[in-house]
Amino acid sequence: MQVEISNDNILIDARLLADLLRLDPTAVHSLLRTQEITSLCERGIGEHEGEYRLSFFYGNRRARLSIDAAGNVIRRSLIDFGQAVLPRQLHRTGG
Repeated sequence: MQVEISNDNILIDARLLADLLRLDPTAVHSLLRTQEITSLCERGIGEHEGEYRLSFFYGNRRARLSIDAAGNVIRRSLIDFGQAVLPRQLHRTGG
């Protein structure tokens, strides 16, 4: 299981998130707890009905997963701004 969807809850394997954000998998839970990793979930409409786009933010990185209703990963991406600060507009829906 990498992504599990049940009752409008989405559970993501820490190893997948760690891989996306280039982190040690053992650090993911504590970074989520301290809100150093934040997230945003968008539900697809129209041609993307039944899909979700999950965005995760950590430091200067934004990772995204697009998943179908069964939790299968359709697309994944990472933007890493290196030493630059992650632009605030990347924390919004859409873009």
